Amino acid sequence: MGTRQAWAQRCTYWLEPKNWLIVTVIAIGWHADGGAGVGWGLLAALFTAVLPTLFISYGVRHGRWSDRNVGARRPRLVVLAFITASVAAGLILLLTAGAPRLLTGYLAFMLASVAVLALVTVVWKISVHCAVASGSVTILALTYGPLVLCGFALVAVLGWSRVALKDHTVAQVVVGSVLGAAAAALAYAALVRW
Repeated sequence: MGTRQAWAQRCTYWLEPKNWLIVTVIAIGWHADGGAGVGWGLLAALFTAVLPTLFISYGVRHGRWSDRNVGARRPRLVVLAFITASVAAGLILLLTAGAPRLLTGYLAFMLASVAVLALVTVVWKISVHCAVASGSVTILALTYGPLVLCGFALVAVLGWSRVALKDHTVAQVVVGSVLGAAAAALAYAALVRW
């Protein structure tokens, strides 16, 4: 394996959805309710990132899919269904336990986004990595200010890595990035009005 491929694999690993989601739900929790919000964010991270990652790892270990990125369409839909169920369970728990509205609203947005990504995946292999990354940067920039927009440099690096590894085409990366950012902007507008 060449240096370029090795770097692409590292970038895909470091910038995978679970890492974006953990940072984002904790940051949204902090913004919503300080230290208590961080606790709510950690609970949200369990359902949005940790449980889905464990499910994917279990599937890899048992030969259900070839790697953590789950490239084949049918297994990808199974993973997206699990993620949908996990996020829904987390959302229900956060709502009933009285978590901050900003965080529960963000999880509701995430649930809708996963459903859209699953629908697109039925016909086309959109980049979920780039959708999550660009959505995270967008929601954090709208929450914390325009300096966070520098995070789109990491989204570009992630997009490069997905194409370099031949997991996605340029179009799949671009559409995933645009869809993720647009969905986050719409969600933020809805959350602010809520």
